Amino acid sequence: MKKYFITGLLVWLPLAITIWVLLWVIGLFDGVFAWLVSAVQAVAPASVGAALGRLRDVPGLGVLLVTGGMLMTGVFVANIFGQWWLTQWERLLSKIPIVKSIYSSVKQVSDTLFSSSGNAFREAVLIQYPRQGSWTIAFVTGQPGGEVAQHLNPRDYLSVYVPTTPNPTSGFFLMLPRADVIELKMSVDEALKYTISMGVVAPPAILDSDARPLVELPRNPQG
Repeated sequence: MKKYFITGLLVWLPLAITIWVLLWVIGLFDGVFAWLVSAVQAVAPASVGAALGRLRDVPGLGVLLVTGGMLMTGVFVANIFGQWWLTQWERLLSKIPIVKSIYSSVKQVSDTLFSSSGNAFREAVLIQYPRQGSWTIAFVTGQPGGEVAQHLNPRDYLSVYVPTTPNPTSGFFLMLPRADVIELKMSVDEALKYTISMGVVAPPAILDSDARPLVELPRNPQG
C-alpha cells in the first residue's frame, strides 16, 4: 500500500503544485486589477464605478488586462516619445522623500537582473561554501563595484549569489576570487532545478576532456 501511495503521489504532486502556482499568479494579477478598479471607482461617476465593479468579479479578467497593460507599456516606452515620458516620471519620483530611495533601489536591481544586456544570473558556477571542502552552486551577478572595487580588483573577483534550498529567493551574497570559482556549462534553469530539488534532479553530464577545475585542492599526503 505504501508503494502504491507514493507512486500515486508522484503522479499528482507535480500537477497539484503547477495548479497551485498558476492560481497564485492569477490571484496576484486579479488583486492588482481589483486595486486599480477601486482606485478608479473612487474618482469616477457612480455609473462607471458600478460597471467596473461587475468586471472585477470576472475570474481571470485581471490576468488578461494586467498582462495587456504591461505589453502596451513596453510598446509605449520603446520609442523616443515614451522614453521622454518615462524620464519625466522617474524625475518626479526622485523628488519624493522615502519614495525615491525605494524606487531607485528596486529599479537598479530590476534593471540589472532583467536587462538583456546584463550579465546577472547568466552563468552558474561552483564554489566552496560555507567552508573549504564543501561545494555548492552559485550564480554570477557581476563584479565588485563602487567603494568595494577600490579594495577588491574587479578583474580578480566575482560577485555571486548563493541560493538557499528549497527556496532560492533567499540566499547569500559573496565576492570571491575568480581563481576559486569553477565555471559550469549547465544552464541557469538546470542549476536552479538542481538546487531546488536538493540535488535530486541532476542535469545531464557534459563530457569535456579539456575541462579542469579552477581550484586546486591540497592533496592529502597520507591518502
